[in-house]
Amino acid sequence: MKVDYIALSVPVFFILIGIELAYNFYKKLNYYRLNDSIANLSQGIGQQLTGIFMKTALFFGYKYIFEHWRFFDMPKTIWIWIILFIGVDFFYYWFHRMSHQVNALWAAHIVHHQSEEYNLTVALRQSWFQGWFSWVFYLPLAFAGFDPIMFLTLSSFNTLYQFWIHTRAIKSMGFLEYILNTPSHHRVHHGSNPKYIDKNHAGTLIIWDRFFGTFQKEEEEVYYGITKPLASWNPVWANLHYWDDLIKTAKQSPKISDKIKVFIKPPGWFPQHLGGFQQAPEINAKLYKKYNPEYQSKLTGYVLVQFIVALAAGSAILFSYTQMETIPVIFGTVFTILTLITCGGLLEEKKWQIKFEFSRLSLAIALAVILKFPIGYQVIFIAIQLISVIWFVNLQKENPNSNEN
Repeated sequence: MKVDYIALSVPVFFILIGIELAYNFYKKLNYYRLNDSIANLSQGIGQQLTGIFMKTALFFGYKYIFEHWRFFDMPKTIWIWIILFIGVDFFYYWFHRMSHQVNALWAAHIVHHQSEEYNLTVALRQSWFQGWFSWVFYLPLAFAGFDPIMFLTLSSFNTLYQFWIHTRAIKSMGFLEYILNTPSHHRVHHGSNPKYIDKNHAGTLIIWDRFFGTFQKEEEEVYYGITKPLASWNPVWANLHYWDDLIKTAKQSPKISDKIKVFIKPPGWFPQHLGGFQQAPEINAKLYKKYNPEYQSKLTGYVLVQFIVALAAGSAILFSYTQMETIPVIFGTVFTILTLITCGGLLEEKKWQIKFEFSRLSLAIALAVILKFPIGYQVIFIAIQLISVIWFVNLQKENPNSNEN
């Protein structure tokens, strides 16, 4: 039986985020910002929903190789579980390391590194497209004969382990720092400081970084994010912006070989006619400033309500899509993503957001009627959208001249 352990863990994730958030307020640590946290969680919701449409196909890719081309028949003993755990962690290290060293892979993985904060919401900031290629790195395990369900279970727990290490609340873990990937080690991995870039790629065991020469101890203060800040709360643009950069660079390169190299060389590589390789710049603490656009405080309540609606809709789809028809799943996914775009746009006070929001709400009401949901759900859903329309109209009356960004 295939169990989605990550989806089942979502409630636990939010409980732990709540605990860290309470600790953050109690200690006045400023680890959280509303706009950044919503952007992080939006990526996680989008990743889970878009994953619905490809996770089964990718699982069957591993399963097909196991069933037709495996070299050995592995018994399901405790020792095989332990060996597979080590194997999953080993191949995760190489997948993760290559995701930092090949531009086309970094274009997907970069999403996880865009946040300029470091808290448990960052753990949920995941790429919508990374799953399209990450599974290929684990195929040697299928050829070796490790059962697909065992693999899926251990790869899920490898991912779940990495949730708790996205925190600044835990400083050091003593001797465990030599064996496990810890919050300290992973803070380094998320740093944009030149000395921290492309270090500590481990999943569960930090031994791989120590053995393969990519380990870096946490020393000076870590500045989080990417060297060229995203400067946007738009979840769709977050997944596409680096692809846009690569395509633009390729178009500026007359040589076919350079066009290809743009996608297979490491981040920072440019053809000689565009200046060659660009090293990550040193960070000037006096000039360093996080992306934090102003927005009217009265929008906060509206944004939070729309985000909760998106979270509820996304969760409902995630836990029941196997019993749903395809059209409602697609509609629900599109509605949820459009709602997440609304949240990001309002937190930046984009002028296009006004027409976008009215269009989104109108489309949601129309589709709810056309698709004929169960009457109870239909009434509640339409009521929420109508209340949102009235609320948003009043907000625009109070702030008719939104800044265009």
